[in-house]
Amino acid sequence: MYPQAKKIKLVMDNFKTHDASAFYEVFEPEEAKRLRDRFEFVFTPKHGSWLNMAEIELHVLNGQCLNRHIDTIEKVTTEVLAW
Repeated sequence: MYPQAKKIKLVMDNFKTHDASAFYEVFEPEEAKRLRDRFEFVFTPKHGSWLNMAEIELHVLNGQCLNRHIDTIEKVTTEVLAW
């Protein structure tokens, strides 16, 4: 997943439900540390998360615009910009 990315921001809307220790439950210690170092965990506030608003907007976008097969990323970009 995103092999070229140096850092991946992971935005989590459930305040501290999971943390970096989860990597150690799944991977060998060396791989877990490598992955943990690539992630930046961003926790949203407990109440009134901006992420909820973003999720609502994405749901509407999906229902009104992206709810069909679109062949190319260029066409997706055109459709989303028109929306």
